[in-house]
Amino acid sequence: MTKSSVRNKPYSCFSDGFLYLGGALLAFLLVWSVWSYTVPHGFEPNIGTKSAANGAQARQCVQENPSVNLGYDAPDQTFYDDQELSYSIEKPMKNWDEKRKEWLKHHPSFAPGARDRVVLVTGSQPKPCKNPIGDHLLLRFFKNKVDYCRIHGYDIFYNNVLLHPKMSSYWAKLPVVKAAMLAHPEAEWIWWVDSDAMFTDMEYKLPLRRYDYRNHNLVVHGWEKMIYKEKSWTALNAGVFLIRNCQWSMDFIEKWSGMGPVSSEYRRWGQIQRSVFKDKLFPESDDQSGLIYMLYEDRSLMDQIYLEGEYYFEGYWADIVPTYDNITERYTELEKEDGKLRRRHAEKVSEQYGVFREPHLKQAGNGKGSWRRPFITHFTGCQPCSGDHNQMYHGETCWNGMVKALNFADNQVLRKYGFVHPDLLDSSTVTETPFDYPDDGPW
Repeated sequence: MTKSSVRNKPYSCFSDGFLYLGGALLAFLLVWSVWSYTVPHGFEPNIGTKSAANGAQARQCVQENPSVNLGYDAPDQTFYDDQELSYSIEKPMKNWDEKRKEWLKHHPSFAPGARDRVVLVTGSQPKPCKNPIGDHLLLRFFKNKVDYCRIHGYDIFYNNVLLHPKMSSYWAKLPVVKAAMLAHPEAEWIWWVDSDAMFTDMEYKLPLRRYDYRNHNLVVHGWEKMIYKEKSWTALNAGVFLIRNCQWSMDFIEKWSGMGPVSSEYRRWGQIQRSVFKDKLFPESDDQSGLIYMLYEDRSLMDQIYLEGEYYFEGYWADIVPTYDNITERYTELEKEDGKLRRRHAEKVSEQYGVFREPHLKQAGNGKGSWRRPFITHFTGCQPCSGDHNQMYHGETCWNGMVKALNFADNQVLRKYGFVHPDLLDSSTVTETPFDYPDDGPW
């Protein structure tokens, strides 16, 4: 019995130690499982300076725009703290260049890239459309603008209220543009685009350096000859314009709006415009005739206003819509010839493919007769919301033209998502694009 007792003692100690370690391990696993359920998923333990730095660097890679701090507003006083500040079209803004510069000084993260920063502004009436399909069309027009802005990194503001009760119809844009300038001191340009205008070249980007070259402050589509020789009220189109966010523009908008309903001389301005522009069809003063009249009366304004005629800054829909089929065929041929153009890619890098395409378009021309995609197609006279279109063409021509244009543009967007409309007049049907489209398959 004595020998047996001595022989079993080491075995007994080993067994006790094993049980102790097993219990400790079980307790650790229990604590770990509870901890893993209770600690937030974003928590990262401190595993060394080098590893932490690598993790921080990885997180920076997926930030949208790490240089702009959207979560910070400086405590310093800016023009926004001035009780006299007014966004009204009737209250002039003074020293805007200095105030904007001061704001950027207090918000330094917005300073890099400010020169190229654009805010697109558009809008429609406060009430539902009278035309049964009007609201649907306006929604699609707006989607088109959102698509373009997303691709090119522009902000967009859609307004559907009158910011001044008297400034309605075509005059409603000026109060909105002024308010947008004040709301966006970080932006160099405010870009007004009418609700019935759409982008039909989703790759093309504004050539801003062209307008910086001689410090132009306003860009519109127009022709100098039609202003000074033909004296036509269609010498330019005020439905799309790009205006620099500066004091000159503030003063110009004040003078321009002085021809509108907010002025006591509104009726007289209509008479003056008709006396100069014999082809003007209606007696009321309008924004387009007002702009042309200011240029006609003061030719020195040409130093500040750029009449863009080298590409379709906006183009007349009746001339453009019939060309879409031919343009589609020509672009398809380009992609069949150059595999780089048809390569699948992320939507975020679409601008690069626009650059790739440019050398192929040198012979395409611009404007009427060109097979280059028109930048903006403008459905002037169609009135999609009211339906009271110009009587020179049938309403169905307008609506069908809009559907074709919208799908022509939408195909350029949907392509990045793997689909296209095979028929530009059929908005409901899409087909999936195979790999190496359009080279692969009978198209």
